Amino acid sequence: MPNLSQRTEIFTDSVIRRMTRVSNKYGAVNLSQGFPDFDPPKKLTDALTAVAPHGPHQYALTWGAQNFREALAKKQEHFSGMSIDPDGEIVVTCGSTEAMMAAMMSVCNPGDKVVVFSPFYENYGADAILSGAEPIYVPLVPRTFDFDGVEVVAAFLRPGVKALILCNPSNPCGKVFTRKELEIIAELAIRYDIFVITDEVYEHIVYKPYEHVYLATLPGMRERTIICSSLSKTYSITGWRLGYVMAAPEVVDRVKKVHDFLTVGAAAPLMEAAVTALRFEDAYYEWLQQKYTHMRNLFVGGLKERGIACTEPQGAYYVLVDISEFGYEDDEKFCIDLAREVGVGAVPGSSFFKEDVNHLIRFHFAKQDDMLEEALMRLEGIGKLKR
Repeated sequence: MPNLSQRTEIFTDSVIRRMTRVSNKYGAVNLSQGFPDFDPPKKLTDALTAVAPHGPHQYALTWGAQNFREALAKKQEHFSGMSIDPDGEIVVTCGSTEAMMAAMMSVCNPGDKVVVFSPFYENYGADAILSGAEPIYVPLVPRTFDFDGVEVVAAFLRPGVKALILCNPSNPCGKVFTRKELEIIAELAIRYDIFVITDEVYEHIVYKPYEHVYLATLPGMRERTIICSSLSKTYSITGWRLGYVMAAPEVVDRVKKVHDFLTVGAAAPLMEAAVTALRFEDAYYEWLQQKYTHMRNLFVGGLKERGIACTEPQGAYYVLVDISEFGYEDDEKFCIDLAREVGVGAVPGSSFFKEDVNHLIRFHFAKQDDMLEEALMRLEGIGKLKR
């Protein structure tokens, strides 16, 4: 049998999905894999019901149905203030996972380097490697997860740096980058002539007083920012796999071609139905923020009431818990014991850090009240894991 690919031989399975399997095995409350357990808005599911008998059921235009791209451009213009050409600056993809992969493959040559903030969503390093690039990690320092500009400069000075990946709001740490921080990143990106590939899937899940600032709106950044996002988290449709890339026309032209050969196109009937959601009024997004704020306050407040040390999320729907007091050297072993002995699923923090960090675990709280309350009740028994 011939040898398999060298670039993929270091890959493991997704730790996040692995911990879902562990949760299922032990009947734990699954706070590991970050998907909501509540239904999408009824207007959206009603639209899907209306589409089902009549379609469209065949291929849409490769880079996305016209009405979907127009609705998406209008929605993003409303929130970002940027004028977006639906024909020349948008590619609709099969989720933001494909959006990131298509963006990386469009800008990276073999041997290029990509800067990644650590902690990071586990796909970013793999995306770089699959693109033939080398990931270079810059730490965000707990508990506030700020970056050191000197370390960013040092990373940018490495030969062959082509791009930086910026997840904002951040998975897993819930950081919302301030305008000042983004201005530093923008100034350095321009100075060293690199792309910034942004993952903005949590753009509408931000907790007051924090605000999401679109990096592409900063001076000089429109042409070098490649926005990757999806509808998954905003409308609770992670299984629909509708994502997109927004960028300058010359970048999008290349992304269109990569996307065409990766997946051909996103699902036509789902795009048709999702136009309804893209046309929602501001009241929906205000309701969404209030809903997630309630969930954050319920769960994070409950952790603190039980004396469980944790971060304070500024955005997204994740919280990092410090397990130092429990005496484990292996955070994955802790998560397995937590699922088996306490009945709550989590993700080991080491899967998100390039640095030697094994004292943090990640919970997500995109759950209904009864599920969060059940998890908190079970976590009252977490003390049994102390060694």
